[in-house]
Amino acid sequence: MMAIAAGGQILGGVMGAKGANQAANAAQQVAEYNAQVAENEAILLQRAKVSEEASLRRQSDRLIATQRVATAKSGIQMSGSALQALADTYFNREKDAARIQYASSIEQMQKKSEATLAIAEGRAQAAAYRTQGQQSLLGGFTQAASSYGSITA
Repeated sequence: MMAIAAGGQILGGVMGAKGANQAANAAQQVAEYNAQVAENEAILLQRAKVSEEASLRRQSDRLIATQRVATAKSGIQMSGSALQALADTYFNREKDAARIQYASSIEQMQKKSEATLAIAEGRAQAAAYRTQGQQSLLGGFTQAASSYGSITA
């Protein structure tokens, strides 16, 4: 009867180890999925910023064209204040484009860091589950040995 109990304890430890290994694999798969989602979001954010920059440049080109037409219509030369206003428009456009590019870089870095963190967390959780599985297996054998030892004593 005690041999059956010892066998049950060993089987319980083996089943616990198997379940923990499955949980470890699942944790790693979830982490990899979350990392892929974050990497995909980084790509989408980058595309959105490229589109935003292109829109800014189109609007700026329209403003520049309007400034040139207004200057020409007024009959003055493109010099002095008119030229300075045009130069300011160009400068501000490039400054705004640089801000968009910088924001894009930050957003992409955040998503890449999120992906790296997801992988690291998944690995840590998987390692914890595997350790738990080893403890379960060891515990089953220890309990069986203890039970068996008390029979023979």
